[in-house]
Order: sequence, then structure tokens, then C-alpha cells
Amino acid sequence: MPHAPVPHVPFWKRFAVLTALLAVSACGAEQDVTVIKLGHALATDHPVHRAMEFMAERLAEESGGTMRIDIYPSQQLGSEREMLELLQIGSLGMTKVSSSVLENFSPEYQVLSLPFVFREDAHRFAVLEGPIGEELLAAPEPYRLRGLAFYDAGSRSFYTVDRPVRTPGDLAGMKIRVQESQTAMDMVRALGGSPTPISFGELYTALQQGVVDGAENNPPSFYTSRHYEVAKYYVLDEHTAVPDVLIVSTTIWDRLTPQQREWLQAAAAASAVVQKEYWRESTEEALAAIRAAGVEVLSADKTPFEADVREMTAAYAADPELARVLDAIRATPTPSASGTAPADSTEGASPATPDADA
Repeated sequence: MPHAPVPHVPFWKRFAVLTALLAVSACGAEQDVTVIKLGHALATDHPVHRAMEFMAERLAEESGGTMRIDIYPSQQLGSEREMLELLQIGSLGMTKVSSSVLENFSPEYQVLSLPFVFREDAHRFAVLEGPIGEELLAAPEPYRLRGLAFYDAGSRSFYTVDRPVRTPGDLAGMKIRVQESQTAMDMVRALGGSPTPISFGELYTALQQGVVDGAENNPPSFYTSRHYEVAKYYVLDEHTAVPDVLIVSTTIWDRLTPQQREWLQAAAAASAVVQKEYWRESTEEALAAIRAAGVEVLSADKTPFEADVREMTAAYAADPELARVLDAIRATPTPSASGTAPADSTEGASPATPDADA
């Protein structure tokens, strides 16, 4: 299996994590318990963290107490990018990243970050829980990263400090924080804004100090990060629905027995199911809470946003591999409420047309 060059990780961070892992390993060996460290950047009341706690409980139960996941939230082990690098060198077992971050390793992930690529939530879930999702989870393995499950991250919308973004024209001259994602940067440029990649953990201060004029994210993340204290406009344009990916280091995965892998995979899959419900509840609660805090939550006419990014989507679809994945997504039927796909569920979203409605 080919290996990508491992990015530099500060020595103090490698040493601290490795020391902690060795201490746990010694304890685990004595008690015959396999311990996996999981780090992430979100708060403990975030639905992703709650789903991870569920996964840890399920794994302990299924393994009869012979496996344990220790969770380190709130960037205790570094930023999202830094933790991903720790996974690559085998110093950290698991993490959660936005699928947009994986674009740097597996270009196919760019398709998931394209604006308006999914018709609705049911279509998105059908894509991610089907063959396309399975293919994407396996894609980063050459880089020592293995996807276990997709977590729902809802739809991302713009939030700003001084004035709302009701139309793409309102983004003119605005510096908008984006993830380290080429598609996110291209999207903001296509809509007229100035994309500014900043770590999520540094964003509150950046908004407060005027380093950026706004950002884009889903309602729960906007709320739990307390960005509503600084940004008073949230416009529901729902331009993208970029999922999160639960990832395990292949270095750690390869050390597990087949039975342990089965337990871990099953626990991860079960956590993805409950996380969707946690997410739905959290989104409703977040929108109510930010309104109560004085944030102006506005609806948006999505038509001009969709029109302004069609050329961008067509440019990405010029790549044959990305076009293949995009075509497969568009050809995936949207399940009906009864759980079966209606015969006309792909109408209006021809896979042969890069800029078709999606």
C-alpha cells in the first residue's frame, strides 16, 4: 500500500500523545483491555460528541469490556488537521473530520463539498449509506486513514457580523472564513466573497477582531461555538451539506483482530444512526436558542446562489473521476417516506448534465 509523506507534527505534541498512549497500553496489557484514543475539536454538548459517547458505550458492551474508547473533545489533542496528522503517524487512534478536509488526500471527496449537490436530506443519506459512501470511506486508505462511518453535519449557511447575506451580491468585499477546502474557497469566490481559511478553534476571535466578516456552518456548530455572540445574522441559504467522517488510523486498525474490527465497525455504524437523530434535535434547539439570543435568522431565495455556482460545478465535472462520482450521486434515487425510491425521484437531475439541479 503506498504511503503519502507525513506532514510535520510538532515534537512536543507527538511526545505528549505517545507518552499517554504508552501509559494506557501498559495498563491495557495488564487488564487485557484494548484502548483507542479518539480526539475531536467539538464541544461536549455537540451531537457528534454525544454519538461518540454512544459508540464508546456500545463498543465496551459488545466487546465484554475488552475494548475501550477514550474521548478527548474540544481540541485537547490539537486542531482537526493536527489530529489527522497524528492518525497518519499512528499516535492517535480515531478522530472526526469534515469530509472537505479529506479532499487533500482523496480528490473524490470534492464532490461532497460542491454546492447544492444533494436534492434533499433523504437523497444525501441514500448516497452516503450506499455504494458511493462505501467507496468514499475506503478512498483515504493509501494515506493511512480509514473511514468508518459518515456523521450528519446538516446544511451549511452563511453567518455574518455586520450585515446579512440575502443574495450573492451581499458577499462582495466580505472576508468569509472557510475550511481548508479548495471547493469551499472556490464556492465563496464564485458567490463574490473573499475566502479565508482559518482553524475553527480560532474563528471566534477572528470574528470578534474583524479578521473575517463572517463564516458558514450548520446551526448546531454555530450555536455550540458561541459564534452567535459575535455574528448576529444567520441566513439559511443551505449552500452545502458537507458530511463529517469518523476515521480510524490504519496503523491502529491493522493491530486489531478481525473480531475487534467487527466490534468497532458495528459500534461506529450504530453511532451514525443515533447521531442523525441527535443532529435533528440539536438543529431545532440551536435555531431556537440563537433566535432567543438575538440573532436574526433569515430565509434565502436559493435560486441566485444556485445560478452563481453552476459554472463552478461544471468546471469540477470536467475531471472524469469527479464526473463519475457526481453522475452516480445524481443517479441515486431519493427514497420516499415509506423507504422505497419513487420511479421519478431523479427527474430534473440528469447525470449527464454537470450543472443540473441537484
